[in-house]
Amino acid sequence: MQPNLGPGEDFQLLLERQVREMQSKAAALNEALSAAGATVRSRDGSVTVTLAPNGALTNLELGHRACELGPARLTAAIMGAVRDAQRQTARAVADSFATINGDGESTEMVRSFLPPDPPPDGDFAAPESAEPTPPAPAAPAAPPSPPSAPRRRPVADDRSDDESNPW
Repeated sequence: MQPNLGPGEDFQLLLERQVREMQSKAAALNEALSAAGATVRSRDGSVTVTLAPNGALTNLELGHRACELGPARLTAAIMGAVRDAQRQTARAVADSFATINGDGESTEMVRSFLPPDPPPDGDFAAPESAEPTPPAPAAPAAPPSPPSAPRRRPVADDRSDDESNPW
């Protein structure tokens, strides 16, 4: 396969031109990818997440209302915001790649890794007031244990300066 050389061009000049074009594309892609992160706030404003271009969680902010949500709804709000930010970040990365490299096989491969769109209702968890799941069948009852003295925490746990104890 012979390269397309213009009049007066030699192979070394052609290679140098291609190297400069590739370096230019790489720099443009690097710049575009650096700006591809996303910050998303939950619909109710209780959660804000920031993701880096590689999808890593770089910041999580809980608003004043977050504590009022309860564990299940707070978890759903966090996960929903993270998923939205992941979708935005992945699309920005894919769009940047397509802008630099054009639409082709490599761009389609990159787009094949985009996260799926959210479910139509956008809710990722059932509300806390949902009906409880039926209990599992009961195991055979164990024989009653003899009464014992109440257990007491070790003295080391009673220290107020223990940072690992949130209570």
